[in-house]
Amino acid sequence: MGVSNVKQWSRIVKEALDRAFFTAKFLCLLHVSNTYLCTVALAHGPSMLPTLNLSGDLILADRLSVRFGKVGPGDIVLVRSPQNPRKIITKRVVGMGGDRVTFSVDPKDSRRCETVVVPEGHVWIAGDNIYASTDSRNFGAVPYGLLQGKVFWRATSFHITLGLY
Repeated sequence: MGVSNVKQWSRIVKEALDRAFFTAKFLCLLHVSNTYLCTVALAHGPSMLPTLNLSGDLILADRLSVRFGKVGPGDIVLVRSPQNPRKIITKRVVGMGGDRVTFSVDPKDSRRCETVVVPEGHVWIAGDNIYASTDSRNFGAVPYGLLQGKVFWRATSFHITLGLY
């Protein structure tokens, strides 16, 4: 009876270790994918209206474009906020290093405009809704190193419905 118990416990331990190693490998793959390849984010708020919904859009951003310098004007990007580094914001790239960018200082008064030259190694970002966006007009050009990813896909108006019909 003792040998039979040892064999049974041996099989249980082996199966538990196999499952633990599989789970560890999966979590490592998930971490590497999220950190270096592609990330999922929820973008919400008024700053990117009408492109992104106020209530939130699920977006996918690839991290390789940023690493290989494949980001340009017109791209929507994830950026680590220069004002609050714990926060990731979603904005549109308006200008790259060396570009001249003209912007309205006060969106309500379009006569007050300024032109700046974006420093090398920086990008000028702006929200699509200039009336409700905190962007480069407020904090200046953003270092390229703060870019986290380039948005390539979004899911709009996703709802999960549970229950019987």
